[in-house]
Amino acid sequence: MYSKRFAGLLSFVGASQFLIFMLICEALYPGYSMSNNMISDLGIGSTAGFFNSSIIVLGLLITLSAITFHSFHRNKIFTILLILTGMGAMGVGLFPENMRPYHEIFAGITFVFGGLSEILSFALLRFPMSIAVIFLGGLTLGSLALFVLGIHLGLGPGGMERMIVYPVILWGASFGGYLMASERR
Repeated sequence: MYSKRFAGLLSFVGASQFLIFMLICEALYPGYSMSNNMISDLGIGSTAGFFNSSIIVLGLLITLSAITFHSFHRNKIFTILLILTGMGAMGVGLFPENMRPYHEIFAGITFVFGGLSEILSFALLRFPMSIAVIFLGGLTLGSLALFVLGIHLGLGPGGMERMIVYPVILWGASFGGYLMASERR
């Protein structure tokens, strides 16, 4: 039970700190537009140190959470997907967007495996949380498909990217909270 709660704490802290630092960086970045700028624009320029450190911490904590939680649930596929998500996030911070093609590769890994992790986590959760994670994962992967096709739904490229990323962050925080508070399934 301890490993489950600790895994939840790692996931919650990772997602929460990243969301907070991302918002701070958006406020500090000169002329930043949530609609026109990509999230990773925050990883270059005056906010690079905060942003890149924060996303590396996110990736590290998600990876550690996956490894810690595995001792409780033993679902190898979920663990592998979540580790890939965490490693992808670390790669995004280690290779900012001006380091192509590595940045795009790691961002793609984070987006795809993050969405798949969200959906697969339904098997580890009770109703109604199991339904909520399917919704979040579907939103991530559906938005990713639209983004790749260049369909931004009037949100601009930055806004559409947020439709991919925000559900993953919300999932990380809510999944972590669920693990910290829930009884053994």
